[in-house]
Amino acid sequence: MSDAPAPSNDAALSVSDLAASLKRTIETNFDHVVVRGELGRVTIARSGHMYCDLKDEKAVLNTVMWKGQVDRLPFRPEEGLEVIATGRLSIYEGRSNYQMIASSMRPAGAGALMALLEERKKKLAAEGLFAAEHKKQLPFLPRTIGVVTSPTGAVIRDILHRIRDRFPVRVIVWPALVQGDQAAAQVTAGIRGFNAMTGPDRPDVLIVARGGGSIEDLWPFNEEIVVRAAFESEIPLISAVGHETDTTLIDYVSDARAPTPTGAAEIAVPVRQDLLLQTGEQGERLKRALARRTGQAKDKLAAARLPRPETLLQSKRQRLDYAAATLPRAALALTQKARVRLSHLALSPASLRSEIRTSKQRLRDVAVRARPALTRLMLQRATALAAQGKLLETLSYQATLSRGFAIVRDDKGRLVRSAAPAASAEALRVTFADGDVDVVPASGGSETHPKSRKSPSKGTQGSLF
Repeated sequence: MSDAPAPSNDAALSVSDLAASLKRTIETNFDHVVVRGELGRVTIARSGHMYCDLKDEKAVLNTVMWKGQVDRLPFRPEEGLEVIATGRLSIYEGRSNYQMIASSMRPAGAGALMALLEERKKKLAAEGLFAAEHKKQLPFLPRTIGVVTSPTGAVIRDILHRIRDRFPVRVIVWPALVQGDQAAAQVTAGIRGFNAMTGPDRPDVLIVARGGGSIEDLWPFNEEIVVRAAFESEIPLISAVGHETDTTLIDYVSDARAPTPTGAAEIAVPVRQDLLLQTGEQGERLKRALARRTGQAKDKLAAARLPRPETLLQSKRQRLDYAAATLPRAALALTQKARVRLSHLALSPASLRSEIRTSKQRLRDVAVRARPALTRLMLQRATALAAQGKLLETLSYQATLSRGFAIVRDDKGRLVRSAAPAASAEALRVTFADGDVDVVPASGGSETHPKSRKSPSKGTQGSLF
C-alpha cells in the first residue's frame, strides 16, 4: 500500500487572485459604513490626502480620505478628537490590510469640539494671549478699514452699507474663505497681509467677519494659527464672527468684539451726523462762552471808571502853563545870584600883592627847614661813596698784583691758566705789580731774559684778564 497523498481537484489560487477576491467581497458587502471612533495618528500628506486611525478601546481601523473630501471638512482633524466617519471598506492589496475610504467626517457631537475648544482656550490663556494689557486702542476716525471675509456673502454687504450710512471711509476687502479646512489659512494670510502693507493704503483698523453658523462652521476661527495672527497684529483688530451668542477664540484675543458684522462697522466708525451735530453744539457753546467772557470784561472795565484821555492831559497842561509863566522870573533870580557870587570872587591888585607876599614867606620858611636836611643827605652820600671807593681800591687790579699775584700770557697775549699750555708755549710774559718779564719755559732749552716794563699807574684800574 502506497503512502503518497491522494490527488485533489481543488485549484490553487495565487496570492494576488485571493487578495483581489477578498477586496471585491469586502467592497461589495461594506460599500457604505458609518463608524464612530477617536482619531489617532493623523497625517496629511503633501498630496493633500489624509491618513489616520479610527480607534476605540479594542480595535483600530486604518482610514484614508482623499484630498477633495479633506478640503471640504468643516474642522481640522486632530488626534484625540472623537468623530463619525462615513465611507466604504476596502483592502490595500500590497499589504493585505483592510481600511476605510472615508468620504465625509464630522465631530461626534458638539461636546467633542467644545472639549477641544476649552482645552485650547486654557492653553492660549496660559500664554497670556488674552491678557487685557495687550489690547490696543481703536482709532476714533480711521481713514482706511481692512476687512477679512468672504467677498460674496451678505456679511461684506452689511459692513459696507453700515459704514456708508455712518461715516463713508475707504474699505479694502481681503477675500478669504470663512468655512472649511482652508478657511483658517486664508484668514491668517489676510490678517498678516494687511499688517505687511505700507504707505497710505495700510488700514488703520481691521475687521475679521463671518455670519452665524454651527460650531463646526465657526471652527476655523478657533484655530491656533488664526488666534496667534490676531494677537500679533500691529493694527487694531475687531472680531465679528457669528451672532451675539456665538463665541470663538479670536474674540478673546481681538482688541474689540462686535456681536455682529454690522456691529463691527458701528464700532469702527462714528456717525457723521452725530459728529456734525456735536461740532455745531460745541461751536455754539464756544460762542456763548466767548460772549459771556467779553461781557464780563466790559462790565469790569466800566466798573473801573477810567477817565477820558482829555481829562488825563488837563492837569499836565495846567502844570505846564504855570511853569512857563514862572520861568522868566526864576531865570532872572538865578542870574542875579550868579552876579553876586562873581562880584565876591573879583581880584584886586592889593589882594594879589598880599597873596604874593604870603607865598614868598611860605617859600622862605620851607627853604630854611630844607637846608639842614639837604646837608645831612649830602654827608651821608659822600660817606657811602668814600667807602665804595676804598672797597674798589682794595679789589682793584694793581692791588691784587701787589699782594704777590702775577699774570701769565703767551707770545700771542692769551692768558695762560695752567701748567700744560705754559710748558708748550715758545715764550711767556709774566706781569708783576711793578712790571712785565718775558721768559722762556725750561723745556724750551734757553735762559730767561727778564725785561722790565713800566708798571701801570696805581690810580688806573687794570684788567686781571
